[in-house]
Amino acid sequence: MTQNSGSTHHGWRAFAADTTALILFFTTTGALNERFIAGMSWEEVLHARLLGAVLMVPSGRPYGLWRDWVVSHARPSRLSQLLWDTLALVSFQVPIYAAIIAISGASGRGLLLGVMGATVMMLVLGRPYGAFLNWVRALFKLPPGGNKPMSLGG
Repeated sequence: MTQNSGSTHHGWRAFAADTTALILFFTTTGALNERFIAGMSWEEVLHARLLGAVLMVPSGRPYGLWRDWVVSHARPSRLSQLLWDTLALVSFQVPIYAAIIAISGASGRGLLLGVMGATVMMLVLGRPYGAFLNWVRALFKLPPGGNKPMSLGG
C-alpha cells in the first residue's frame, strides 16, 4: 500500500468515525430536547431527526476538524479541556440545530425554547461528546483529537 492510499484510507475512517459519533450522540440528545423542552410532536421530532441525520453526514467530519482545532488551544487541565470542548460544540452545532428545528416546524416560542435548550444541552454535553468522539475514533483505530488537528487527508 502506498503512502497516498494509506492517507485516503485514514481519511475515510476519520469521516466514518466522526459522522458515526455525531449521528449516534445527537440523534438521542436532539430527540429528547425536541420532545420534552421544545414541546414538538413526535412527528416533528421524527422529521427533525431525519433532517438532522441527513445534515450530520456532511457536517460530521468538518465538526471533527473544527473541534480538533479549537481543542488544540486548550491547556492540559481538565477545566481548560472542558471549556474548549464546550466552545467548539456550541459555536458549530447550535446554528445548525436552530435551522433543523425551524425547518421541521418549530417556530416562535418553541423555536426559542428549542434553541435555548440545545444551547444549554451543548454547554453540558461539550466535553462528554468530545470524550465520546475520541472513543469512537479509537474504535476506528484513529488517534484522539485535540492534540493537533487531524487533516482532511490523514
